[in-house]
Amino acid sequence: MTSHGQPTVCRVLIVEDEYFLGDDLARSLRSLGFQVIGPVSELPDAMAIQHPAFDVVVIDINLRGDSAYPMADKLTRAGKPFVFATGYGAAAIPHRFEHVPRWEKPYDVAKLSDHVRELCAEQSPNAAAE
Repeated sequence: MTSHGQPTVCRVLIVEDEYFLGDDLARSLRSLGFQVIGPVSELPDAMAIQHPAFDVVVIDINLRGDSAYPMADKLTRAGKPFVFATGYGAAAIPHRFEHVPRWEKPYDVAKLSDHVRELCAEQSPNAAAE
């Protein structure tokens, strides 16, 4: 609960350059009650979003030819939970991210949405969508 007695809704940042994939995921998460930021398709735009604006991030690794690993490094340092939603196989992911859940495209939007819900609940029991 917030200080005003209202439930806190988990805020999910989607960093995805494939419009239809990002839009499908955003709609699925909104239908579950999440506040969605994005999809953001450019790495500089995603990096500019301040950490207090979101709780969990779904990141595509390749954003119009730019690697999203700098953002993943920044999120790791900040302790923000995130998952990769990517076309890359596990062998292509740097060792430092082996602990990060990876959803390989084409992924099941409903199952990824459920995983995001779990991450939100782990972040704060009151931050999961109601």
